[in-house]
Amino acid sequence: MAIMAVAFPIAPGKTEDWRRFVGELKGARHAEYIASRKGLGLRERTFLQATPMGDLVIVTLEGDNPGQAFGRFVNATDPFTLWFLGRVKEVHGIDLKQAASGPMPELVVDSVA
Repeated sequence: MAIMAVAFPIAPGKTEDWRRFVGELKGARHAEYIASRKGLGLRERTFLQATPMGDLVIVTLEGDNPGQAFGRFVNATDPFTLWFLGRVKEVHGIDLKQAASGPMPELVVDSVA
């Protein structure tokens, strides 16, 4: 299994919107969320990190090829993915389709390797 971690700043004043978004993922849209990640072969973990510069969301993606799966996800056109991408853009101000075309995060230290 490989792992990838990405940090996304939450736009100023949007932390409560982000919490509602996560609430939907854990509630009404949970089955869609789980099916999406399972279909991509990923385990996703999300952390909220408060910093003096603002709140960050740290997302880890674990699977056979998380970078490739992320690329497949952002190019999907199913209703759940389109909803998810829209919510990310609202809360983070980031278009994940454009972010996926840039460099992927670089693993620089691994205590096991």
